[in-house]
Amino acid sequence: MSSKSRQSMLDTLRKQSIESVPLPEVIQGNWIEYPDPIAQLASVIQSVGGSCETLPDIAAVRSRIMGYPEMQGAGRVLSLVPGIENHVDLESIQSPRELEDLDFVIVPGEIAVAENGAVWVTDQGLKHRVVYFINQHLIIVVRRSAIVHNMHEAYARLNLGTAMFGCFISGPSKTADIEQSLVIGAHGCCSMQLYVIDSLVADDASLRGDTSETAVTSNVIH
Repeated sequence: MSSKSRQSMLDTLRKQSIESVPLPEVIQGNWIEYPDPIAQLASVIQSVGGSCETLPDIAAVRSRIMGYPEMQGAGRVLSLVPGIENHVDLESIQSPRELEDLDFVIVPGEIAVAENGAVWVTDQGLKHRVVYFINQHLIIVVRRSAIVHNMHEAYARLNLGTAMFGCFISGPSKTADIEQSLVIGAHGCCSMQLYVIDSLVADDASLRGDTSETAVTSNVIH
């Protein structure tokens, strides 16, 4: 297929108008809860090839990241977390293909689920959502208060706002399609580290999403 034909097909699809439908209702129930959701979260993330650590604040996270052996030789580091240096001007990049050589991506997460180790992220304020998947090492930072027991609680907290995309990420890229042999980093990041922190350097006004007491979802920094 020629690039012109491909572009024509994509343009036609983009012009289609799809009628919106209401989101499913939140189902209340006696869902699973854990005595120590952070320990459960860390255990599940480790079981799927990632790692999880609790630290007091962004300064401690930065110190830990700077100590990574891989960071010493890293070429391109993208950080969307204030307090951790960013070396990529994402706004100046026109094509996602220009991000193919990202070494580290450090991003905020909105919700972390103890049940399955999944972390909710969106593209709100993010020009290229491919950064979640095209890096070698993915680091996600969430607040302790953003941890929920199960997916039902997570769904109740979801707040897309103006975001056009959102997904749950659990651990690094992995596949076991070939002879049921697990391969880490086959289609995306080779490592995924989750940091749970108690506080942020940034003011609460800089958080993304709904920060009200009744609908706490964001815990996310621009």
